Amino acid sequence: MRTPRVKLPDGSVHLVKPPFAGRLSGFTLLFEALLLMLAFEMPFAAVARIVGISPHRVIAICRRYVALVLAEADFSDFTALAINETSRARGHDYVTLAAGTVKRRVLSMTDGRDAKAAATIAGELTERGCPPEQIESVSIDMSPAFIKGVGEQLPNARITFDKFHVVWHANAAVDKMRRIEQCSDKSLKGMRWSLLKDRDSLKPEAAVELDALIARMASVRTARAWVYKERLREILERKQINVVRARLLHWCRCVMRSKVEPMKAVSTLVRRHLEGIVAWAQTRDQWLPGGPQRPVPGRQAPRARLHPHGHHQIRGLPHRRQAGLQRSQSSCRQPT
Repeated sequence: MRTPRVKLPDGSVHLVKPPFAGRLSGFTLLFEALLLMLAFEMPFAAVARIVGISPHRVIAICRRYVALVLAEADFSDFTALAINETSRARGHDYVTLAAGTVKRRVLSMTDGRDAKAAATIAGELTERGCPPEQIESVSIDMSPAFIKGVGEQLPNARITFDKFHVVWHANAAVDKMRRIEQCSDKSLKGMRWSLLKDRDSLKPEAAVELDALIARMASVRTARAWVYKERLREILERKQINVVRARLLHWCRCVMRSKVEPMKAVSTLVRRHLEGIVAWAQTRDQWLPGGPQRPVPGRQAPRARLHPHGHHQIRGLPHRRQAGLQRSQSSCRQPT
């Protein structure tokens, strides 16, 4: 449809802008609404194939609407944040995201995953009505760069370390112990995912194999590592901070007396960041629903990737949710 031209008294000629015109020249509002709806569910390239335009035009439309929303954004009521990194493309190419833990809304995104990322996030929050001094709690992983950046840029924030990052390190220790022990115990081959997944989500035959392995806990260190991991998860489910602190210290002592060497590194990590882990039990601030955007140790699981051509600058795009970690029903005694 061609829109009419009008000649103004000063001699200039302008196109009449109809009420159904979109924000980008050549598109209607309904078309752009369809495009934005699709962009929430799939990559830009897939949206471009469906609507029949180039991916660069899709990105341009999304950028335009995100810029309009950010121009009116008001973050003055945010006091708690969750900061985490995720991969933007293949290789070690990361972006850091900050989200509100109450409204579950992405507030800022920047390149990298170092202390400078925290400075960029603090600057963007200030521009939109949220001074750094207003932030009271920040949930992060145990990265030294994040700890340093948050401590410098958000001086009043209480740093917490959520359960999912702690359990991720325990999972990594279980997998490392299995890799070491399977060289001499061939029965551990093929049990990787049975040990890393939640027991309640295993198939019946896999659960039987896991139970048989746990029954050999006295002689198989991988089984002891798994029990330690489940005990740690149970402790972090509690909400009484004094109970959590006491049980974490007891867990660390038991691990350090054991011969499960990979899990000793987790014990050292827990002791070093004990107060931040205990603080999380009180605040329960965490990353976007489903925990951190990190796969279980080993080969990276498939997940939504951010587009290499500026996709990470679209702050309104959602991320795929991961399944929440369920509470374990293990009631085993503390292994040694």
